[in-house]
Amino acid sequence: MNNNRAKKWLKQLPKHLILWSVTLIMLAPFYWMVTTSLKPYSKVLQFPPQWWPQPIAWSNYVDLFKLQPFHLYMFNSLYIAVVVTVGTCIFAALAGYAFAKLQFPFKNTIFLILLSSMMIPTEVTAIPMFTWLGKLGLVDTHFPLIFPPMLGAGGMFGVFLCRQFFITIPNDLDEAAKIDGCTPWRTFYRIMLPLASPAMATLSIFTFLHSWNEFFEPLVYLSSSKLYTIPLALSLFTTESGTQWHLIMAASVVATLPLLTVFFFAQKKFIEGVAMTGMK
Repeated sequence: MNNNRAKKWLKQLPKHLILWSVTLIMLAPFYWMVTTSLKPYSKVLQFPPQWWPQPIAWSNYVDLFKLQPFHLYMFNSLYIAVVVTVGTCIFAALAGYAFAKLQFPFKNTIFLILLSSMMIPTEVTAIPMFTWLGKLGLVDTHFPLIFPPMLGAGGMFGVFLCRQFFITIPNDLDEAAKIDGCTPWRTFYRIMLPLASPAMATLSIFTFLHSWNEFFEPLVYLSSSKLYTIPLALSLFTTESGTQWHLIMAASVVATLPLLTVFFFAQKKFIEGVAMTGMK
């Protein structure tokens, strides 16, 4: 029995070594970010590098909020990401259910046309969008960071994800609901939407991460520093006299915590949603 266990362990050893090696490679940048955020400015770029901060400069996190209103940037990023995530999930679930279960003229053609919007890079539409929003007086507001992502390529990705998930749900449930007198709306929110919780969790994580990390659109549309999001605010720690790497790393640690929290609480549904979406 012990020999069989030893043989099995030796057989799996290369696989575990590869997994641990890949894990260490992926965790190394996070370790460097955290340790650098705790180093004094004079120790950040020293050679040979200091693998563990001595002394530990907890004051970097205090200075982060003293030098810049970082709490305001965090609030801007958080509320934009939450609104975009909630709006995208509502829009994607409704449209995905319609394309998967309802019958209407040119359904597949309309879906393909909308799906093609995912092939258009944001940079291509940036200038016409900026011109149009400028005429409406919506530049230098959070409007361009909320509604276009919900209804644009990001929202269409959610529609595609939800449609693929709803297709996997047997039509017998729809037919049984119709026999019981349910309207399509009631069938959606009482039966289909609860079953789609893995897809919703997956879409929520993707959307939240994308909105939280978005840099290009805030750079184009925002000019007032009080409206900055975290990715744009990180540039404020670079001046003509140099880059405050210890504060940038401290800000990066603070910015990463909400992402880790979201993924930690939704990881089970996220993995389940990725595994099941597209199966038929």
